Formats: sequence, C-alpha cells, structure tokens
Amino acid sequence: MKSPEIHQAVLTLHQQGLALREISRLLKLSRNTVRRILRYPAASPPDTAEGARPAACPAPVACPAPVRLWLVSAFERARGNGVRIQEMLAAELDLRPGYSTLTRWIRDADLRTPPKRAGEYYFAPGQEMQHDTSPHRVILAGKPLTAQCASLILAYSRRLFVQYFPRFTRFEAKQFLLEAVRFMAGSCPTCVIDNTSVIVVAGAGDEAVFAPEMVALARTLGFAFRAHAVNKPDRKGRIERPFSWIEGNFLAGRTFRDFADLNAQVLAWCENVANAKPKRALGVAPSAAYAVERPCLQPLPAVLPPVYQVVERVVDLQGFVSLETNRYSVPERWVGKALSVYLYATEVRVCRGEQLLAVHARLLGVRDTKQKLPGHHPTPQPRPRTPPREATLLQGHDPLLDAYVAALVRQAHGRGVRPLRRLLDFKRTYPQEPLLAAVAQALQFGLFDMGRLEHMILQQVAGEFFNLDDGGDDA
Repeated sequence: MKSPEIHQAVLTLHQQGLALREISRLLKLSRNTVRRILRYPAASPPDTAEGARPAACPAPVACPAPVRLWLVSAFERARGNGVRIQEMLAAELDLRPGYSTLTRWIRDADLRTPPKRAGEYYFAPGQEMQHDTSPHRVILAGKPLTAQCASLILAYSRRLFVQYFPRFTRFEAKQFLLEAVRFMAGSCPTCVIDNTSVIVVAGAGDEAVFAPEMVALARTLGFAFRAHAVNKPDRKGRIERPFSWIEGNFLAGRTFRDFADLNAQVLAWCENVANAKPKRALGVAPSAAYAVERPCLQPLPAVLPPVYQVVERVVDLQGFVSLETNRYSVPERWVGKALSVYLYATEVRVCRGEQLLAVHARLLGVRDTKQKLPGHHPTPQPRPRTPPREATLLQGHDPLLDAYVAALVRQAHGRGVRPLRRLLDFKRTYPQEPLLAAVAQALQFGLFDMGRLEHMILQQVAGEFFNLDDGGDDA
C-alpha cells in the first residue's frame, strides 16, 4: 500500500494534465500502480481477491534462553549497537539470525527504552516549509572549528537546502533565506521555526513577536514566520532529522579549504544525495516529489532585494578599515577620513558617498587578518640618482678622464659633488697634458684624494713646463 503522499502526488499530476507514462516516470512507479491509484483515489484496492484467505505467516523465531542471558552483557559491551551485537553473536555463539529477528529479541528482553508514541503531520504541496540551525564541527584548512549549519526543507517533498556560516545572526539569516527560496524557485506561505532570538524578539509559540526586518524580508519573499510551541520540536520534525544525516553522511571524512568550498560541496551533496535518494515515507525521491510541489509554491518577485549591512569606519593611520576583526585596505589619501563600509555575503565595498573606493573579497573563518589590494599603499621608491653637473662637464673630453670620473663617483660618499668640483677646477686651471698624466697615475694606484692629485699635477707642471735649475740661484 502506497503512502498518502504518493496518492496525493499521483492525483495532483493527473489533475495537471500529465499522461500516465509521464507520471510513472516522474514518481518512479509502475504504470499499473498509477492506474490503481487513479482507479481508487481514496485508498489502494485490496491485494487479495474478495473471499480469498491470506497466506499464513510463519511463527516468529523465539530467542533461546542462553542467548537471552548473553544479550544483556553483549548489549552493554556493544553500547546498544545492533549491528555490532549481530557480529558478536556470530563470533561468540555461532548464531546468525536476521537483523530484524535480533532487534525483536532485544525488544523482548526490554534492553531498550520503548519509544513514545508520536503523532504524524501531513502537508499538502506548497503548504509549509521549515527552517532551523545547528552547530557542527568541520575541518577547514586542516583546522577543526565550529560552523553554524542552516537548513530549510519543503514539508511535502522533503527537498533540502543547506549552507554553513561562521556565525548566524540576522544578517546571515537573511542571506540564507534569500538563497534558500532561490534554490526552491519559490516559497511556501508558512515557514515554521523554533523560538530562536535571531528571528524572535519576544514571546514564544503563537505569541512570538518577530524582528521587523525579518518580517519585511519574509513578506517580500512571499511567506510568514510561525514559531512552534516551547518544548515541541516535533512540530518541525521534517528539518530536525536531516541534521544528524548531514553530520553522519556529508561531514564524515571530508575536509574543506574554506567556507566557499564547504558550501559548494554541501550544495552538490543536496542535489546528488539528499534530494536524489528515495524516501521511505514518500516512496520516491524528493526531487520527484518536488516536481509535484513546484507549481504550488509562491512565485518570487522579479527583483529580489539585496542583503547587506552598512557601517561607518574611520581609516586608521596604516590605511585600513576594520570589520569583523579583519582589516581591509583603502587608498592612503583617505587616512583619517570616515568612510561607509558595505558588507555583502561574499564581498566588502568601501565608499565615500556615492564614490566606490575599494571592493574586497570578504574574509570568512579568519580573524585579525589584513587584506591589501594591488595599488594600495605603494612602497615609496627613492628618486633615481642623476649624475652631478660637474661629472657631466668633465666627461666626453678624454677616455682616461672619463674612467677616473666614473671611479671617483663610485667610491665617493653620496654623489661625490665636492671632489668632482675640485677636479673640474683642476681641469680649468692646469694644462691638459700634466693633468692627464697625473690622472693616469692616480687611476693606476686608486688615488682619489684631491689634495694629493693636485700635488702630482704640480710636479708634472714643474717638470714639463718649467725646467728649473737645481744647481743654484740665478745671479
């Protein structure tokens, strides 16, 4: 017998004008099953012909007395894990009962607390969606940290959407709800939540008062919030169960580079695993049931509102503005000025009035980090050293003098203006031949003392141009 949800899905698709073959393909049912549901809309026909006697069921296998005594200690050692008890039973007692038989033996021995009776909720297509959050431990860039898992589910089709955030405030709640209705391509009139202070500002349950900004966003997206009664989490049981599945299936054995990588992988998991796996309660996968529910969702507005926060920040002396413990660079000419910083889901915009100064990628999952854009805060470069005017006047007359000027500039402190100026005076004062002879000798021995160079020039001048008589004085 198929579930009421399957009956409702078949009847809804048939009313929408879909052919029997198409209904069978979408819901992954045989065409005979679809014909039977359409022939008997209220319930499925009996499996046996009228007056036929059903086959007798075999008597259940009773638990042997030694096994009943052994189960008490085995249950404690295996911490209540039925699969492990089944393995221990085969290893220690060489018994291999079926898993359902073993669980019946455990129940008959009163080793597990019997579950309490729970009610069941039925939802029509497009009637309700449910939203909740839960902290999860994830491994990001090789480090374990706690991230906030936010999820939303359509109550009828069980179509699931999940995202992770470093924290979950009203800003993140608005981001998530906007992306969730985009993913669902619509919304339900009612969104059931718990009594979280992120959305509820006062009261609880039917007397809950919701934050005005959240009410305004919900009204724009076509739904209204509804908080369940205190200590009644079963009212949103559709969204409670997937959290354990996310931790045990998606997060198990996975590591992530950053929050962008984490959200990309969880979105792929929602599409390929969570929404593609057939549900026992539905009889089909959520993706197939979503085909029935989608025409019943509230359409989204043509233009969705952007979600952002704006704060005022003064640029510090290092040319950065601080936001969420991190620092973002701005051009250094704005140091000390008050600027408007716009925080979006994935980026940070810095503005001065209507002038956009900088756009940064938002830093998520890190603290006390600087981000500097190319072109901001250039390193001051020293001005290129131009040769002194004296060096220019000395060069170009003789290769020997050019080599001496270059060597003098290399070994001088600073630009070597003072020794070059004296050398220029020598060139203008003394004859060229004794000057070049003295320069050649100085260059050979690495002599750059201008006083000694002048003495060498004078010696050359005395020997070449003034044949002084060393023998005595003139009469």
